[in-house]
Amino acid sequence: MKTIILTALLIISGFTQAQTNFEKGMTKAFELWQANKTDEAENMFERIAKAEPKEWLPNYYIAQINSLKSWTEKDATVLKAQLDKAQEHLDAAMLKSENNTELLVMQAQVFTNWVAFDGMTYGMKYGGKIAELYEKATAIDPSNPRAALGKAEWAMGSAKYFGKDTAPYCKDIEASIELFNTFKPESQLHPNWGKERAEAVSKDCKS
Repeated sequence: MKTIILTALLIISGFTQAQTNFEKGMTKAFELWQANKTDEAENMFERIAKAEPKEWLPNYYIAQINSLKSWTEKDATVLKAQLDKAQEHLDAAMLKSENNTELLVMQAQVFTNWVAFDGMTYGMKYGGKIAELYEKATAIDPSNPRAALGKAEWAMGSAKYFGKDTAPYCKDIEASIELFNTFKPESQLHPNWGKERAEAVSKDCKS
């Protein structure tokens, strides 16, 4: 049931000279990440999280990095360490920002990592929770494309797993692309990934 593999698509553009230390640090972390210096980026996000205890974004990106790394991880011990760290930072972020659609989507991602690693063990444990997280995320913010994409792709993967037709969910993937086309993140630091994944899934629907 490995249904959602999302690549972090971080669009970084220049800030004004009035950047805060937080913005400068986050921008530097994104640049390291884009340069495939993932460990260095993660370390910087951790330093920012400690220095800016009220900001949820550094914790979010630490969770995302560990979620992304776990998709290709085969060692159960390493995977557990990655996903435990992701969960720790998600929990911290959720204390700072309640009912946050982006955090709900990332929580669903982390649970999906567990299911993708061992569906027999974790499918029953997390399957219902994942569906509930996407329902809540889309209810809070129907215009969020990552919530729409995640909900559609999880439903599609579930249908495929149970031998049902996945075609009805293709229109939901298309709808998420429309949301990506109009979505404007709150700032240049806020999540803005997922459109390429949605387009890839849409292409598979048409093939």
